[in-house]
Amino acid sequence: MLFPKKVKHRKWQTNRKSPKRLARPDTRGVDVSFGSFGLKATTPSRMTSNQIEAARKVLTRSTGKGGKLWIRIFPDRPITQKPAEVGMGSGKGDPKHFVFEVRPGRVLFELDGVPEAAAKKALREAGSKLPMKTTVVAR
Repeated sequence: MLFPKKVKHRKWQTNRKSPKRLARPDTRGVDVSFGSFGLKATTPSRMTSNQIEAARKVLTRSTGKGGKLWIRIFPDRPITQKPAEVGMGSGKGDPKHFVFEVRPGRVLFELDGVPEAAAKKALREAGSKLPMKTTVVAR
């Protein structure tokens, strides 16, 4: 599971849920920079560290010893939740887990050293583990 070693602020303020803002394409991390093939998000979503780990397992299984995998995202946003059956008020809940907020266009994973057919198949399988629609892109 991925999570930060140390954080400056334990709890973040909640973002506004404007659909226009969420659907706006990302401007950073939109090109395949390290590998030959990448998995790009086409819809907005929040990815938990468990979902990133599930996709990573699929990709490492397919790459084997010859290929290399890059994870281009890191969950650093804390999500808080109050315990069950607790009334309203009395402050904000405790941090439950960490997420990464994905906007359309962001490259999530990259592969290299694997044949094209195998890379595309592995990236498609990894995309099925994620909560957003994805597409496979080449350099």
